[in-house]
Amino acid sequence: MSVELKIPSVGESISEVQIGAWRKSQGERVAEDEIVAELETDKATFELPAPAAGVLTKILKKAGESASVGEVIALLGDGAEGAKPQAKEKGEEPARGEAAKDEPQAKEKGGEPPRGEKAKGEAQAKREEAATAKPQARETRREPAQGELVTREAPATRAQREAKGAAPGREEKIVPMSPIRRRIAQRLVEAQQAAALLTTFNEIDMSVVMALRKKHQESFQKAYGVKLGFMSFFVKAVVEALSTIPQVNAEVRGSDIVYRNYFDIGIAVGAGKGLVVPVLRNAERMSFAEIERAIADFARRAAENQLKVDELQGGTFTISNGGIYGSLLSTPIVNPPQSGVLGMHAIQERPVVRDGLIVVRPMMYVALTYDHRVVDGREAVTFLARVREIVEEPSRLLIEI
Repeated sequence: MSVELKIPSVGESISEVQIGAWRKSQGERVAEDEIVAELETDKATFELPAPAAGVLTKILKKAGESASVGEVIALLGDGAEGAKPQAKEKGEEPARGEAAKDEPQAKEKGGEPPRGEKAKGEAQAKREEAATAKPQARETRREPAQGELVTREAPATRAQREAKGAAPGREEKIVPMSPIRRRIAQRLVEAQQAAALLTTFNEIDMSVVMALRKKHQESFQKAYGVKLGFMSFFVKAVVEALSTIPQVNAEVRGSDIVYRNYFDIGIAVGAGKGLVVPVLRNAERMSFAEIERAIADFARRAAENQLKVDELQGGTFTISNGGIYGSLLSTPIVNPPQSGVLGMHAIQERPVVRDGLIVVRPMMYVALTYDHRVVDGREAVTFLARVREIVEEPSRLLIEI
């Protein structure tokens, strides 16, 4: 008896998924709760477990195809259905009453000629057979004449080149966009078209934070099981700056502006299938260790496509660290309907003036892109300056100045 493998409900607003990849092949045995396939949505990737043990007898949806919630995409059974075709391919005798398909072929190769027909020479028969044979997909090879230089290539490749008019080494590969990539593209275009985006820049002296990390890294890691990174300092600084400039934490909703007294900070994480932004809920209540643990967990699960849909929804402000990829300066795009995003960048030693002297300090450019419909230039500059003050002097958080 077959068991239907259906698309489960993976989120409140999700009605369709794309089959990302089949972990099991048709005819392969699976255990109950073993992962059979990956399902992709515009927000995350999910794993689909087998509802029962058995054999994957039939796959109804291929990788890359779409399926609705509740739709059957495969059948699980005891394997009997898939056994016959497989055995036949290997040379099993035809069932009783079934015509043997290879009989005529055998007769052509060595059977007696029909009555009244003059037997033909072995070489003549071969020539006639070659002339009347069905053309094959691959080209017939001939031995080159002495001194002749012959270059051969796969017919399919040559046909593709001829169709496209492409020279060797200029082939193209067409890959459909994943749901996540399509959603990212849609939201980025949305942000550019719907909001009045502007970016302001500043730079931060990272000397104090780097010294603190170096001094306390070993004890912090021993106590909490996670490294002390830069992101926790920036999350703390952003929460403080958002408290000072609430417009950056707000959003436009129709003809209204919605101000929030909570801080759900999205952290942009690069995953294999695109950029995702899991959210630190109520970041104002989190300690340095809690922030670092949460971010490390997000990064690990993003790489394994294990993030949940509700972890990627919402968010009142976003932080994106392009510096881990070596970016020196960029203009990040707001994640709608948010009104601001902070871009962090690579730390570089640069000459700066301190107390009238030129000194070398580890400096980082930071960028704030904001929605000018909600945030004025003065507020944006003040917000970014506040972030800089706190990161350059984290002790301000302790005495609240």
